[in-house]
Amino acid sequence: MAVSERRGLGRGSPAEWGQRLLLLLVLGSCSGRIHRLALTGEKRANIQLNSFGFYTNGSLEVDLSLLRLGLREAEEKSLLVGFSLSRVRSGRVHSYSTQNFQDCPLQKNSSSFLVLFLINTKDLQVQVRKYGEQKLLIFPGLLPDGPSEPELPKPEPTVPRKVDSGTSTASKPKSTPAVSQSPSGKDKELVLGLSHLNNSYNFSFHVVIGSQAEEGQYSLNFHNCNNSVPGKERPYDITVMIREKNPDGFLSAAEMPLFKLYMVMSACFLAAGIFWVSVLCRNTYSVFKIHWLMAALAFTKSISLLFHSINYYFINSQGHPIEGLAVMHYITHLLKGALLFITIALIGSGWAFIKYVLSDKEKKVFGIVIPLQVLANVAYIIIESREEGASDYGLWKEILFLVDLICCGAILFPVVWSIRHLQDASGTDGKVAVNLAKLKLFRHYYVMVICYVYFTRIIAILLRVAVPFQWQWLYQLLVEGSTLAFFVLTGYKFQPAGDNPYLQLPQEDEEDVQMEQVMTDSGFREGLSKVNKTTSGRELL
Repeated sequence: MAVSERRGLGRGSPAEWGQRLLLLLVLGSCSGRIHRLALTGEKRANIQLNSFGFYTNGSLEVDLSLLRLGLREAEEKSLLVGFSLSRVRSGRVHSYSTQNFQDCPLQKNSSSFLVLFLINTKDLQVQVRKYGEQKLLIFPGLLPDGPSEPELPKPEPTVPRKVDSGTSTASKPKSTPAVSQSPSGKDKELVLGLSHLNNSYNFSFHVVIGSQAEEGQYSLNFHNCNNSVPGKERPYDITVMIREKNPDGFLSAAEMPLFKLYMVMSACFLAAGIFWVSVLCRNTYSVFKIHWLMAALAFTKSISLLFHSINYYFINSQGHPIEGLAVMHYITHLLKGALLFITIALIGSGWAFIKYVLSDKEKKVFGIVIPLQVLANVAYIIIESREEGASDYGLWKEILFLVDLICCGAILFPVVWSIRHLQDASGTDGKVAVNLAKLKLFRHYYVMVICYVYFTRIIAILLRVAVPFQWQWLYQLLVEGSTLAFFVLTGYKFQPAGDNPYLQLPQEDEEDVQMEQVMTDSGFREGLSKVNKTTSGRELL
């Protein structure tokens, strides 16, 4: 289980409990791009620690401060334990789900691995195996703290002292690695020192991206091959600190443009919200409650993107977000998600436009969508605040994806029901023209919702997988751009205007036209003149 900071909730009102729970989720274990993962009683054989996009002179620092295997000394000597660093395709991480459980990744000379760090508890050393032609520079220890860019240290031609297996060392070795050549002459092997203290092991290293050819998306994983056989897993404890940095900051290559992107999109949604409010103020006669709800959604979306942009700025400069701003971002993100699906469902059901009471089926839809949106936002907060290597990280990611798809499907039902209702009513109530216009508008809205779901959930994911690692920010651009286009089109279709067929309620003029036709056909209106009503209620002959 992942160890995170615990704080007592104490006594208080339900609102206070909710605020404290949100703070615990946000502040529990998140530290931005400076990651610290502590697992106790872990049994997984393979742990995906993190994935990051590096530019030239980018650095990866790993500090394994505690590794307690919980086995007898004789068993520890024959273990296969270590780390693997591999370069993965854009938008993906290395997966071991389809691999044979009894296969150990540390025993394979796979081309997918660039570097293997094999922990040798018998000789108290870490063997570093590099595969292929590459210019990754690997050194023991961590880089010195400072705002300057990481410099490439120059290894000295010294060999680390071999530590006896029965000796406990309290300090980490500071010597440089020894370099040995494999018989094939292709793979180079380095040796790092391993410290042993209080039945636990520790060591540290850092990797520097040495050339432009080595730029890419890298995945760091931990392997304990002793737990590869199902039913024979043994619990172990591990605490590791990971710090990733590019020359321009702590953000990954795909995340660097997000600060400016979210700031620009926040301004766009703010401008759209102000323009929408001005439209509502000019057409007060045909404004309904749903129009103000749409305005609230635009402003909430703008504020959420603003806090998200500020968070990325501080993560890039300091390596971690500001806690108060992170809380505000999660609160506005939760409100935005709830308002979005509620507004789409209300417009699709025709609430406040052509009716003021929801049917039982529509009430059931809202009873499903609102709790699921709360669950989806809780899952989003947990994913953002947990480390990628946490045991429940993958579970919450699957929950978020599934719940989001269910909500996207549920909001389509009110639109479909309204279309069917208008189809049935178009030929029965004598208002064929008006109902056909409304039916056409609802069909357009249905297509808009379908396109919005496809662009933000499916096409965006495909784009993320297809583009290179440094262009993955196009995924967020497509999502936010599609959302802005959907907001603008929805406002245009359902704007408060007199000629909007969606806002045309049954009027007395339509009944007068029908009665006039009946009276003319029967000859009853002979000798009578037509009386017109003005908006002020006065009659004109």
